Amino acid sequence: MLLRHTNDTIIEREALTINPAKTCQPVGAMYAALGIHGCLPHSHGSQGCCSYHRSALTRHYKEPVMAATSSFTEGTSVFGGQANLLQAVETIFTVYNPDIIAVHTTCLSETIGDDVNQILQKARDDNYVPEGKFLIHCNTPSYVGSHVTGYANMVTAMVKYFSGKSVTKKNQVNIIAGWCEPSDMREIKNITSIMGIKTILFPDTSDVLDAPLTGHHEFYPKGGVTVPDLVSTGDSRYTIGLGPFCSEDAAVLLENKCKVPFDILNLPIGLEATDKFVMALSKAARVHVPDEITEQRGRLVDMIADMHQYFYGKRVAIFGDPDTVIPLTEFLLSLDMKPVYIVSGTPGNKFGTAMSALLSEKVPEAKFKNGERADMFLLHQWIKQEPVDLIIGNSYGKYIARDENIPLIRVGFPILDRVGHSHFPITGYVGGMNLVVKMLNAILDKEDRECREEKVELTM
Repeated sequence: MLLRHTNDTIIEREALTINPAKTCQPVGAMYAALGIHGCLPHSHGSQGCCSYHRSALTRHYKEPVMAATSSFTEGTSVFGGQANLLQAVETIFTVYNPDIIAVHTTCLSETIGDDVNQILQKARDDNYVPEGKFLIHCNTPSYVGSHVTGYANMVTAMVKYFSGKSVTKKNQVNIIAGWCEPSDMREIKNITSIMGIKTILFPDTSDVLDAPLTGHHEFYPKGGVTVPDLVSTGDSRYTIGLGPFCSEDAAVLLENKCKVPFDILNLPIGLEATDKFVMALSKAARVHVPDEITEQRGRLVDMIADMHQYFYGKRVAIFGDPDTVIPLTEFLLSLDMKPVYIVSGTPGNKFGTAMSALLSEKVPEAKFKNGERADMFLLHQWIKQEPVDLIIGNSYGKYIARDENIPLIRVGFPILDRVGHSHFPITGYVGGMNLVVKMLNAILDKEDRECREEKVELTM
């Protein structure tokens, strides 16, 4: 394979990315839009762009992903996409009858300079939008940022277009979900339900991209945050954003617009991040932590204590989205593992700050990088310099894992060659146990497979 020609000599690159550890903004915007009930995402660009974004999500979630496109042609690229978008809005509401059309831009529409805000206002003024229906949009140029950036932009658009403030505050807490699986969003709602807290989670892809097979096709599954709930986020007592890269912009806008105070936490992946999330919920809603949550935590701690000897000192390479990688690194440190190589293709200064705080004392030899040149090639070069015991990341890590004979734990987006990620969470204490089991099984499977005959043990 080509990757076997990767060498361990690092050469600083200023204008070349090799096997990027990210994908483009519109994929994230499309995923976020699917977390609104009755919403049809719309890609303002070429048909090929929309097909790629849909297929990327479909292959990961193993579910049909519905989306529309402005279907740019050569002529549209020269004269602008206004006519196509206006026609699309009219056709979509007439034929597919969504509650919301969520428009995101692409490289092409951004490059030619289409003013999407003006076009959508013209659609409203010319009565292309039926009574009780909505048009929202965000700008997602593919040549900057990543899918995480696009997700954050669409979540911020939800606040911009829907959040409103009335006279009376409601006894509820907003939770802005960072990019995570439907299973993770379901687990977050399960935690708040056990604690007896009224929350509005947005976006919410549970029961959308993990919907059950009923024998009937539902164009708009029952899941997703509703428009009335999005409107009421401005009356909530507090907002908790999960993942600074995905949720902070929306939380700041909600505070500025509706005076809802907020706190930004990591996604609750692992012991410490889940502890902070549970305590933040307890404080925001003024409720005690129930015994059921404490018992879940105790089971995770018990599992860690029982299996600690297999995790201690293991060297780990991690790649993926920053809002996943940061709490995952923290969790590995709590297991006494050594996250030595960490890369994320998403740019942003918060990544380096968080990694320095986590690793400077506990793993001073760790190497980490994010942004354009933080790619799979760099990660492979680091592993060539000094191997690791485990790789954690999406399906694109399988080539490095295969070449270097290192177990791969599939976490993040996209996962194209396995199933289960949409249904089994890695968030919360329950998700922490799922992660522990995945890592432990991978480590012990390799040990059983490769150890000498006289070292094979029945009981581990």
